[in-house]
This record gives sequence, C-alpha cells and structure tokens, in this order.
Amino acid sequence: MREYSNLKRVSEPEGSRFSASGISEFQMDVANQPGLLFWHNSSPEIRLAARQTLQQLVTEHVDELVATFYRLFLSHEEASDFLNHSVVNERLNQSMSQWLLETVRMDPGSDLTDFDARQIKIGEVHARLKIPNNLVMEGMSLLKSEIATKVATLDLPVSQTTHTIIILGEIIDYAMRLMTSAYVNDTNRRAQTDEAFRFFSLGQDISLERKIQRAALMEWSQNVLLSLLGHGSETPATLASSPFGLWARHRAAILFQGSPILDSIERVIAEIDGEVLSSVIADKPNGVVTLQRRIDEIRFLLNDLFQAASALENGRDPLTRTFNRRFLSSVLRREVSLATRAKTPLSVLMADIDHFKHINDRHGHSAGDAVLSHTADILLHCVRATDFVFRYGGEEFLIVLVESDHDRALTIAERIRQQIAAKPAVISNAGQIPFTMSIGVATFEGHPDYQYLIDAADKALYRAKESGRNRVVSHG
Repeated sequence: MREYSNLKRVSEPEGSRFSASGISEFQMDVANQPGLLFWHNSSPEIRLAARQTLQQLVTEHVDELVATFYRLFLSHEEASDFLNHSVVNERLNQSMSQWLLETVRMDPGSDLTDFDARQIKIGEVHARLKIPNNLVMEGMSLLKSEIATKVATLDLPVSQTTHTIIILGEIIDYAMRLMTSAYVNDTNRRAQTDEAFRFFSLGQDISLERKIQRAALMEWSQNVLLSLLGHGSETPATLASSPFGLWARHRAAILFQGSPILDSIERVIAEIDGEVLSSVIADKPNGVVTLQRRIDEIRFLLNDLFQAASALENGRDPLTRTFNRRFLSSVLRREVSLATRAKTPLSVLMADIDHFKHINDRHGHSAGDAVLSHTADILLHCVRATDFVFRYGGEEFLIVLVESDHDRALTIAERIRQQIAAKPAVISNAGQIPFTMSIGVATFEGHPDYQYLIDAADKALYRAKESGRNRVVSHG
C-alpha cells in the first residue's frame, strides 16, 4: 500500500452532510451544477482531503495518465488521423496535462465561470475536428479508472478512499457533460450549415423557390375557402401540415437558419392554426377577413425573407460578389479533408486593405464600398476559378488556394499586392483613390483543424501590418 505522508487523513465522515441512508439532511440549490451532489453535501474536511489526494496523485502521475489516454486513442483507427501529426501530438499532450491538473484543482464551491467556458471551448473544438465523442468519453472513463486505481493503492481509510473516488467521478463527469453539450450543439449547427452549403452547391434557384412557396401558400388558402363554400363536412387541413408549412419547418429552417423573419412566419402559422382557422370554420364574423390578413402578412414576411437572403442564391456577398463567410467552415473542412487524404497542397491568404478607415473618413462610405468592390474584382481576376475568395469581414478577405503549395501561394499573393497598388479605384465624385493591401500567407501542414490554418494566415497578416503594410508575409 502506498502512503502520502502529507495527505490529510479523515477517519470517519463526522462532518458529512449525508445521513445513514445517504439522503441529504438539508436542502441546497445545486441546479446550476448538476452531478455535483456528493460534493455539495460533503463536509469541508472530506472535500479538502479528496482534493489534496487527487491533486498530489495526478501531479505526480500526469505524464503517465496522458500517455495512457493517447495510447487508447491511437488504438482506434478512426482516431489515428487526428493524432498522427506531430504538431497535434505536441499541443494535445500539453493541453491534456493542463486539463487534468486544472480539473482536479477545480473547486466546485467557487466561481466556475472560467472553468465552464474552457470545457465548452474544448467541446466546440472536438466538434470542429469531428472527433467522435464516444472516443473522448471512452478516454475519460479510462482516466477515471486509472486515477481511481491509484487512489485505492494509497494507505487511506476505506471511507476516505470511497469519498475521493466519488468526488473524482463527479468532477470529471461534470467537465465531460459540458464538453458533450457543446459538442452536440456545435455539431448540429455545423450540420445545418453543411446542408445549406449542399443546397447552395446544387445551385438552388432562390427566385424559383420563392415563387413555388408563394403558390403553395395561396393554394392552401384557396382550398380552405373552397371547403367552406362547399359546406363540406371535412375539416380543412392546418397550414402547418400543408406543403408550405412543411417547407417552413424543414427546408426553410436550413436555408434561412437563425432568421428572425422565419420565426415570425412560424408564429403567424401557429396563430392561424390555433385561432383564426377555428373562427373561419365556426363562421364567426370577420373570420375570413382575419385569415386573409394573416395570409397577406405571411406573404409580406416571405418576400422579406427571400429578399434578405437573395445573396444565398449563389452564396455571395452582395457588395463584392465574393463568397459570403457563412460557408467558409464547410469549404475549409472539405478542402482540409481532401488535402489530407490526397496528400495535395493547400494554402490560405488573409488579405486586408491598408488604412481603409482613412478612405471611409475622407471620401465617404460609398467610396469605401467602391474600393471594396474594386478590390474584389482584382482578387477574383488573380486567382483560378477553382479557388475560393471570401469576404472575411469589413475590409478583410480570405482566399483559399486549392492544390497550391507555399511558393505558388506567395507568387499569387505578390501578384495581388502589385495589382492593387498599380490600379487605383476610380470613383465618380472623387477621382482615383490609390490604396495598398497587406497579405498573410499560410500553407497546410497537416493539422486537421482548419482554424489552425486561418490563425496562421492571420498571424502572418498581423506581421505584414506591423512591418509597414503593403507587403506579403509568410507564416513561420
């Protein structure tokens, strides 16, 4: 039996807040920390002893525990793609060690805002990398078993060993629950975006879609009125169950996810089915008039919905006609996956117009818009049809150069820089506006997280700005 001489030994749980039956003897609000019931109902002495034991044990064995965790991961073929790359291994080993130490040092009785945020961030990264969550859970289960086994070998009273192992399980499960929740939410959101990108890739005609759904809405309202005029015994179908209602609930929810206009349409549909339709069937005064007003309201909202999303027809930013940022994650995930499987090069440029705020302040926002449009024309002219140009935000553009190695990416970036500097934007009321552009270049090195590639290009762009602007800087 192993003994840690400086660990506090608790012979019996005198101060325990559990009765003999194991039921809490007082009420405590732990709604915000589900799964930490034993911790919250244990005495300060039991908590302190458990934390001291876990902290000292994990600190001493952290390298061994991390190695065990990754041995399990590498034994799964589906996980090896995430861990073979040396950069990932180096970062993850360090991150895993830090996470383990942070978790056993965590005090559930203190402010857990920062701790919770880090678990959520980890879950989101796992989702972005598409790491199977069952593998993460299997690894966590192994860690609990390994640590619990080491606790059991210590020369501690049986009750203290039991308490320590229970608290170990609670804190790891608490962290895992936050990760899993974030993983599921992020995976669902990305799946919806991927599906929207699939519609975009298939060349969905938004104008045609608008006409089809307007016709479906009108057909439903006509069927309701014809049913009433015919005095049929059959109750009219609800709008929610009609082709238009199904479209709003399924297809529109993908195409226009997060749109408050779509939420308004669904609210009016519920109002029609819940109140207006029953008034029409009961032949109440103004029932038909109210129905027509609600249908007109949906038509108005439908027009706004398609108008606001008109750029979705070809997935482009309305001002610059470059790709909008909505599909950036879908494109980069796919290209990183292709580059990994086919062993082909991939590069990203992060380009930013120099002193753009000064252009806006001096010449006005309309001139700034013209400069953005002019810049986009040059970018699109300098890259191939197979590359992707995104308006990343404001005056910043992100360019995905498929099957382009580092040298080719530098050549294209320099060509863009020279073209921008040589061709001022021509504004009707301001004449020519000369401007320059700084560009950061990053090339795919095998890291499976596309955000790593974006961050590398962004860091290179920052160095280009710091070095005086109007230049191309490579990451690394």
